[in-house]
Amino acid sequence: MAGHSKWANIQHRKNAQDAKRGKIFTKLIREIGIAARASGGDPASNPRLRLAMDKALTANMTRDSIERAIKKATGELEGVNYEEVRYEGYAPGGVAVIVECTTDNRQRTVADVRHAFTKFGGALGTDGSVAYLFKRLGVVTFAPGVDEDRILEVALEAGADDIRGFEDGSVEVICAPEAFEAVRLALESAGFVAAVAEVTQRADTEVALEGEAAQTVARLLDWLEDLDDVQEVFSNADLPPDVYG
Repeated sequence: MAGHSKWANIQHRKNAQDAKRGKIFTKLIREIGIAARASGGDPASNPRLRLAMDKALTANMTRDSIERAIKKATGELEGVNYEEVRYEGYAPGGVAVIVECTTDNRQRTVADVRHAFTKFGGALGTDGSVAYLFKRLGVVTFAPGVDEDRILEVALEAGADDIRGFEDGSVEVICAPEAFEAVRLALESAGFVAAVAEVTQRADTEVALEGEAAQTVARLLDWLEDLDDVQEVFSNADLPPDVYG
């Protein structure tokens, strides 16, 4: 496998996010609200809401908190209405970055995102300036030690497009967003417990960074992720695991 260990990056990033659990809850509640307002509050007929609820439960959010977020979004309880906005830009080293946000104040959000890019030597771009470098994909990641052959069999039968095994023994299942729920459920039913299951933006090619350049880009990504209005940050940076601390 070329590049750095994907599994190590996942673990380090998860540990960093766990340290910010309060902010993670806020972001999850916003995602639940956006999903419920867009397609209704019934998770049985709203895959995006179902995925957001699964993430919240995995993060140990209570079902009462999840239900309140849904009721606020659907008008059963009073709440703030958030909208989705996306920003694109470049980090140092030519790294492309997409920042997905939910906000009740676009002016505040774009100012915060622009400040982050400028602070670390990057630049906020225009709509479409980097989006063409990414594809929206469903990705299900398994820890080292799983039965790759069996995962391959189950995933392909459920509609996956690709299965990637890495040198550290971890496995990724790749599928189209519309096939994600079927693939995830098929793997779960076969007894495979995913470390991460998400619909994400994945770059076709990555920019490998080391040393000070890697540290600077990692700080920018962490700063963006820590902003209250930011839901997800995607980049094509291939960073060594040790930059996450």
